[in-house]
This record gives sequence, C-alpha cells and structure tokens, in this order.
Amino acid sequence: MILHLKKSISDERATEIANSINAFHFKKEQHVLITGAAMKEVPGAIAGEVEGFWVFDNDIQLASKKYRSAKRSVSIGKTVIGGESNKTILIGGPCSVESEDQIRESAELIKGMGLTTLRGGCYKPRTSPYSFQGMGLDGLKLLAKMRDEYGLNIITEARDATHVEEVIEYSDVIQVGAKAMYDQGILRACAKSSKTVLIKRGFGTTLKEFVQAAEFVLSGGNENVILCERGLRTFETNTRFTLDLCGVAWLQENTNLPIILDPSHAMGLAYGVTPLSKACVAMGIDGLLIEAHPNPKVAKSDAAQQLTHTEFKELLEQVIPVAKAVGFEMM
Repeated sequence: MILHLKKSISDERATEIANSINAFHFKKEQHVLITGAAMKEVPGAIAGEVEGFWVFDNDIQLASKKYRSAKRSVSIGKTVIGGESNKTILIGGPCSVESEDQIRESAELIKGMGLTTLRGGCYKPRTSPYSFQGMGLDGLKLLAKMRDEYGLNIITEARDATHVEEVIEYSDVIQVGAKAMYDQGILRACAKSSKTVLIKRGFGTTLKEFVQAAEFVLSGGNENVILCERGLRTFETNTRFTLDLCGVAWLQENTNLPIILDPSHAMGLAYGVTPLSKACVAMGIDGLLIEAHPNPKVAKSDAAQQLTHTEFKELLEQVIPVAKAVGFEMM
C-alpha cells in the first residue's frame, strides 16, 4: 500500500506514523509512506492524517500504473526520455573501455552522429576470472574526460557495491547489470543518489523480480529509474539469449517506467543486432543500447556482438523510418 499523508503533517509526525506501520518513508511534495502489499486498509488510528492511498496485489507499487498512470520522464544528462516525449534515444559505445584512443574514437562517433550518450564498461562482471575485468577507476576517468571534451552523457556499470560510489561520481547514468540487479548494496546506494539508474533484467529473472529491483531504488527516494530488457536464457543455444519482447509489452502496459532495450547482449552476434533493433523500435520504446567498437575483432570483451562504427551508422539509418512509422523520433 502507498499512502500520501496530508501536507499539513509535520516531519516528526510522519516519521512516527511510518514507524508505527513499518513503512518506507520519503518526502517529495508531501510525505509518502509505502508498506508491503499485504496491507489492504488504512489503519483507523491514522486515517484522518491520510490524504490518499493505493492498494496493490503485489509489491510492484511505485512503478505500477495503478499508482501513477503516466509514464515517468527521466533525464539522461540534458536529454529527457519517457513521459510524452515519443523519442527513442540511441546509446552507443564499446562493451569495455580499453584505452584512451579506443574510447576517444567512440566519443567522436557518437558526437559526429548527433547523438548524446556514450556507454562503456569499466568494472566488468565477467563469468570467467581469466577474462578482461575492465580498467576500473582509470576507465571511469577516461569516460569523464570524454564527457568534458565532447559534451556527452556517460553511462557505465557498477559491478558490485565496493565501487558504486565511484560510478555515481563519474557517470550520468548508473547501470545496474543483469548479474548485479539483486545486489541490494548497489540498489540502496543508487536510491540515495539523484543520478539516473538503468537496471538491466537478469537473464533468469521474472518480470515481477525485475520491477521489484526498481522498487528498491524508487522507495529510497530516487525516481529516476529506467528498465532495460537484454534477453533471457532459454533452451536455445544458437543465440546468446532470447530477447523478451512479450515481456516488454507487459512492462509497457503495467509499469510507469521508461524502457530501453539491449539487442546486442540478447543476440550475442553482430549480424542480428540491426534487425532486432528495428523490431524493438517498432514497439515504441524509449531507447536502444547498442555496442559498437572501432575494431570488434580485437575487442577485449564481447567481440562477436559489437558492431563496427560503419555498421552502427547504418543501424541508425535503418531504425529512423521504423521509429517514424510508430510516431517516434530517434535521437
């Protein structure tokens, strides 16, 4: 249950009420209290202090359209997605920051195409301990340097809670990866920040669990949350994962959060990324996250799925008319 207290309620009294019903408590225009979905009625002792309330069947609450029917507007730097914007942002860059030359070429690509947002991993949650683990803080500093020189927004991933504060400091969007979306240390740190948070769906995660990860951030007071679908593990072995467009349709119908899709990780093979991107854009999504590398053959991570810069430019050309056909504009 979500309760909005009357605006006349003092901070001290709101805290007392929250403690009495074991509720999350934060304040925007007024005090907002959130309890578990098990609560179905406002306790009589506080009924006179409640201005409005919403009852839910499960713990998808702040992200639910039952609470807030309009899609939330979320900022990525100076760019706004969601809301009524009908714009689809194209975010590009390599899987990993590997060197200054490599990330500079990527920044020049994004800037030269008139795009706004550069991605690149610095702390890599690799399955094997022998794989490239990322440049860490040095990589973050390189991304920040590209932001300063090219005026781009930066999105990069927090692998675990040990360095999440560094990622918050250096990035414009904190990416919570598929392997980290259950890490409450990351989620709670993101909740305390005002930075935009992009949460990727785990490859064995239900839609409910996915949105509940977003609830951790929202219930901590940070309303700037984006969901990212990047594919599920199924019985199929010829592609890396299976992109769940059915799940995207469910999220669009039932949640109020902007949705970005990552066909690069879903397909795992570069030849399928552009066709999948067209299917994604046809759904009227809020963004695409695409991996592109100056020379994918020598990439230190996920080489098979990264587009060349020429292919990335061609992808944009092909999705523009698809977006236009469903009333959206690529940016």
